[in-house]
Amino acid sequence: MIIREIRSKTILSASKIHNYVINPYIGCHHGCSYCYARFIKKFTGHEEPWGEFVDIKINAAELLHNEIRKKKPGTVWVSGLCDPYQPLEESYRITRNCLEVLIEHRWPVVIQTRSPLVLRDLDIIRKSERIEVGFSITTADDDVRKIFEAEAPSISDRLAALERLHDSGISTYAMIAPMLPGAEELGKLLPGKADRVLIDKMNYHYADHIYHNSRLDDKLTDEFFRSTGNKIVKDCKEAGLCCNLVF
Repeated sequence: MIIREIRSKTILSASKIHNYVINPYIGCHHGCSYCYARFIKKFTGHEEPWGEFVDIKINAAELLHNEIRKKKPGTVWVSGLCDPYQPLEESYRITRNCLEVLIEHRWPVVIQTRSPLVLRDLDIIRKSERIEVGFSITTADDDVRKIFEAEAPSISDRLAALERLHDSGISTYAMIAPMLPGAEELGKLLPGKADRVLIDKMNYHYADHIYHNSRLDDKLTDEFFRSTGNKIVKDCKEAGLCCNLVF
């Protein structure tokens, strides 16, 4: 893993998903095989494989403190091109420091992560009435997770963290995107842990070779995504959990 400390020029960027996005890091230790964010290498000049480099924006909170006073308030997505709670966050606390600024200024925040490390920040998350925390949970089968997301936290750890946040009174959501093999059981596991669920198919081809080598080509078809998505929606709605397909 190549780790660099950098000083960024900006931190609060416009987003097509929410009003703004903050990416405290460039690159991601999780290195999920299908991740769309690897496209940033075209613009950052990194030659290392995706998942083998992380740049740490050590001045992120300082930048945010200055930028937030100059921009119209809006919802901030944390994050879009990295996991804000990847392992380096435990020691660098870049995400935590940015959250403190956002919460101090009472801006709405949507966190998206795969890591139970977000629980460390429950003390400041509880201070905001305008925050939502979501977990990307792509399968119910941890053996499948090991194939596609080998460096990411286990599925059971993600579910447990999501449940703790929910039980703590925090608004929570689950993002089943992309649906991996084994995702069909998630509709039975998420009620009582999430307030809403979003589902998407595999939209990129970075992991096609993994599907083929693992003899999982049938799980990369429109029929798989359609039937699996419908089953998850059905199971969630039967349990009273809001669930939507986004494809």
